[in-house]
Amino acid sequence: MSTTDIQTITDWFGRQTGDWTIDEVTADADEILVVLEIGEAELAGEVSDDERAAARKARVSAFREETRGRRMEIAAAAQSRFGCKVSWGVRSGDTRMLYTHMAIPAMTRLRVSERRVLDTLVEAGVARSRSHALAWCVRLVGKNLDPWLAELREALVKVDEVRQQGPVD
Repeated sequence: MSTTDIQTITDWFGRQTGDWTIDEVTADADEILVVLEIGEAELAGEVSDDERAAARKARVSAFREETRGRRMEIAAAAQSRFGCKVSWGVRSGDTRMLYTHMAIPAMTRLRVSERRVLDTLVEAGVARSRSHALAWCVRLVGKNLDPWLAELREALVKVDEVRQQGPVD
């Protein structure tokens, strides 16, 4: 999905969600993930980290229940418009929770040395299966290469802009 498409989707959700604050919109061909910012739980006086975490969890749960119907309506409209499922999450302070999200199978062909990496992760108890190990590896690479991936995404924006300036079929 191009960055132009992401901006179109983000703008559309911004119009649909009204007074909700959108923290992040991520999308691919299978799923649109919308994370809403719901702010910190209000607490009086000094509180421990455990109390703050419990208050955030309660705020996240309450927001989920209160907004379920509206989120379902928006998701149905988005699925009709964009042709893929919508997943929701929230951020409260430094806590991020996804309510619904998809795990899409991705087929790949791996050579012996690559399978050995996955099998080692499984044998060491880092992962439950080769599939889980592969997802773990992808997350690790994404985390460690964030600056490079961000630069690559910026380059794709430029490619998309240049492509739009070209001749129309």
